[in-house]
Amino acid sequence: MDVQLGWEEYGSGHPLLLLHGNNENSKYFDKQIASFATHFHVFAVDTRGHGRSARGVAPFTLAQFAEDLRRFMDDQGIAQAHILGYSDGGNIALLFALRYPKRVTRLVLNGANLYPHGMLFPLWLATVTQYVCACLLSALSAKANHKREMLSLMATQPHISPASLCKMSLPTLVIAGTHDLIRRRHTLRIAKCIPNAQLCLLPGGHTIAQEQSPFFNREVLAFLTATTPAMPA
Repeated sequence: MDVQLGWEEYGSGHPLLLLHGNNENSKYFDKQIASFATHFHVFAVDTRGHGRSARGVAPFTLAQFAEDLRRFMDDQGIAQAHILGYSDGGNIALLFALRYPKRVTRLVLNGANLYPHGMLFPLWLATVTQYVCACLLSALSAKANHKREMLSLMATQPHISPASLCKMSLPTLVIAGTHDLIRRRHTLRIAKCIPNAQLCLLPGGHTIAQEQSPFFNREVLAFLTATTPAMPA
C-alpha cells in the first residue's frame, strides 16, 4: 500500500472496524467508542486522504478504499472482523464485503447507497453541480482539486448492482434515519436485496449515530452480540 492509514484502537475481543463518511475522519464515532469497546477490539480507521491518512498516488475511489481496508487488515493481522460503515464508509464496507466476504463476520450499513441517485434528489443535484464546478477549477487550485476528489466519491460513485446483494450470506444490519439523506425506498431496497438482512430506522437524519447515539449504539450492539442473527419480522 502506498499510504499508511491512520487509526485509533480501543478495547479487546473480536475486531470491529469503524468506517467514517465523506470528508470526515474516525472522530465521527466518538459517541460509539466507549460503548463498543466494552465488547470488541475497536479499530476506528481514517480513509485514504481523510483525517491522518495521506492521499497517496492510488486512485481516489471507493473501490480503492475497500482494497486499502483489506491491506490494513492484513497489516494488523486481522483475519476477520465485524465492519460498521457510515455513509461513504457504508459503501466501502459493502464493496469490501462483496469482494472479501470471508473477511467479514457481521456487517452494519448506516446510510449507505448503491448508486449516486440513491440520495435525495436535491442533495444529488447540488452534489453534481458542485462537482462540475470543482472539475472546472481543479487545474487552477489545489483546494478545488481536493474538493473535486471528495465530491467525486458522491457524484460519480458507487455503482453496486442490487442483484449482487442477493448473493450475500453475511449477517447484515441496515440502519438509517427516518429523515435520512438517502431515499427511504433506496434503503429499503438494500435491506430487501440482502438475504435475511435486518432493517432499523431510527428517528433522525443522516447522522443518527451522533443524533441518537444511545439508541444507535443499543441497536448495533444487539445485532453484533446476538448469538445467532435474528430473522426479520
